[in-house]
Amino acid sequence: MVDDPAYAARGMRFGLALGVAAASGFIALSYEILWYRVISFASLGLSGAFGLLLAVYLLGLALGARIAGAFCKDDAAAGDRSHLRRLAAFTFVANVFAWLVVPAFGWSARIWDWPLALGAVAAAAALLGAILPLVCHFGIKPDDRAGANISYVYLANILGSAAGSLVTGFVFLDLWPLQQASAAVTALGMMLVVVLLALSGGRTATRGVGVAATVASGMLVVLMTPRLYDRIWERLLYKDKFDESSSRFAEVIETKSGVITVTNDDVVYGGGVYDGKINTSLVYDNNGIQRAYGIGAMHPSPKNVLMIGLASGSWAKVVSAMPGLEKLTIVEINPGYLTLIGRRKEVASLLTDPKVEITIDDGRRWLRRHAQRFDVIVMNTTYHWRAHATSLLSMDFMEIARAHLADGGFLFFNTTGSDDVMKTAMTAFPFGLRMYNFAAVSDSPIAFERERFRRVLDAYRLDGELVVDPSTEQGQKVMDDLMAYPDTIAGPPEEEGLESRENILARTKSALVITDDNMIPEWRTVLRLHEAP
Repeated sequence: MVDDPAYAARGMRFGLALGVAAASGFIALSYEILWYRVISFASLGLSGAFGLLLAVYLLGLALGARIAGAFCKDDAAAGDRSHLRRLAAFTFVANVFAWLVVPAFGWSARIWDWPLALGAVAAAAALLGAILPLVCHFGIKPDDRAGANISYVYLANILGSAAGSLVTGFVFLDLWPLQQASAAVTALGMMLVVVLLALSGGRTATRGVGVAATVASGMLVVLMTPRLYDRIWERLLYKDKFDESSSRFAEVIETKSGVITVTNDDVVYGGGVYDGKINTSLVYDNNGIQRAYGIGAMHPSPKNVLMIGLASGSWAKVVSAMPGLEKLTIVEINPGYLTLIGRRKEVASLLTDPKVEITIDDGRRWLRRHAQRFDVIVMNTTYHWRAHATSLLSMDFMEIARAHLADGGFLFFNTTGSDDVMKTAMTAFPFGLRMYNFAAVSDSPIAFERERFRRVLDAYRLDGELVVDPSTEQGQKVMDDLMAYPDTIAGPPEEEGLESRENILARTKSALVITDDNMIPEWRTVLRLHEAP
């Protein structure tokens, strides 16, 4: 039976079907990973963005599979190598459409932001979805083994899909920027087309022409990628304000952990969201850096501080220079920020400061794995409505943070203007206050003390220079303004002032307490479209 040529041919045919199913799965899921990176950036990390992308992607796969059924009606086609030419044509067109999805997001951003480009995702997914039925039609004979063989082909497709997600998400996007990763995936797709054409039978000359045309097309795609993908992050961020002549980031850092972009005036965007400005000056405070200096007014002597999230490094630089500080531990999930900081003179010394220890990890996971206690835990948290923000804003996290606070210690974090977040913080701890949009909460009484603030500022130096020099007219004015700041807690609540815990709880009665289960800040508004900066 093993020596039967028909049996051997059937085995080769089925093996090819398994290989093509795995390869097509790898390519299809690789494209989806690339598209999610784009839609996540364009939507500013909206929680519902992945669900919308997945829904459209699955819809496209289903439509493509249904359309492919029209080409799978001839029972005698199984094993007919000429059928591979049709499969190669579908694969070629699917790759071209999939390659164009990222530019489609850039083009649509100027019209109606990212949702418009989901149509391109559906079209590309439909073409990709047609490949698997065509593979099954070629590689599986309609006999009593058909059901089992389909399951094997489907398993191969699943394994390829899983490999595509892992390799593209954790390797390609860590090695290359988006445009190169996309070119690599498209090149793999074109290689699959070449294999299918080479095995398709028929005249050698005809196959040779098809292979040559595919190779030339693949080279053209690779060469055109830099132009079509040019300034894709600028297009997605600036939307209808994008200017061909002037909209260009000073720096773009891409890793598997995300995309960091920096404007020419040192504004940092992480994943498309404002991540702060590189500035440590109180005199020219254009990024609310006063909040970082205010830590010294709320704790008598912070010696051991934990900071979750590094971003531009401005906050970390200020905290690292706090009078009396002995150690600053920083946990940051994206190593790309270390690259950014190392290239900026104002904050670069963080990387060599002996008092500073930087760990690349998830903040919540790091806390669960370590038992240290800190005088202050600082988090300049991202916007509350972004995906996974609940992990650092819920009542559950407040309990984790509490276990890591030393006696008299406090948690100080950005609520980004959310009443739900503010209410959760003030409910979790018996003492607290609001400074600007930050909540400072503790199990011990906490106050913003004027004289302590003055003493800290008098001793505060960054790289050997006073942060506020009262001997100058400008410095004295800044000091006077800072010394008047504690009085804001006594008056009507101001957006940039201080507010007591009692007033906050009264003001946020209708707000809800956030838990890991309800994920309120992320799902209170499912779809958000944002204005360009």
